[in-house]
Amino acid sequence: TVQAESLARFEPVTFDARIVSLVEEVAGAAGLSCRRITSGAGHDAQMIARIAPSAMIFVPSRGGISHNPAEFTAAGELVAGANILLGVAARLAAD
Repeated sequence: TVQAESLARFEPVTFDARIVSLVEEVAGAAGLSCRRITSGAGHDAQMIARIAPSAMIFVPSRGGISHNPAEFTAAGELVAGANILLGVAARLAAD
C-alpha cells in the first residue's frame, strides 16, 4: 500500500494585471513571443502576491520539462528572461 499525507495547501493567487501586462509589453518590444499560462507548481511569488504586486516570467525549458532533474534551459533563454525582468523593473521604477 501507498500512503500520502498533505503537508501544505496554498490557495491560488492572481498576479498583478499591470505587471503581467508590462511583462508582455517588454517581451514584445524585444521581439519575443509570450503567452499567459497557469502554473500548478508552488512558487515564492505565490506568497509574495498576497502582500505585494507580483508576476512571474517563465522561460522555455528543453522538452517543456520543469521542476525535474532533467530540466534544462539554454543560456540565451535565461538571458532573455533576465532582460525582460530588467525591463519590467525599469518601467516600474520610472513610474
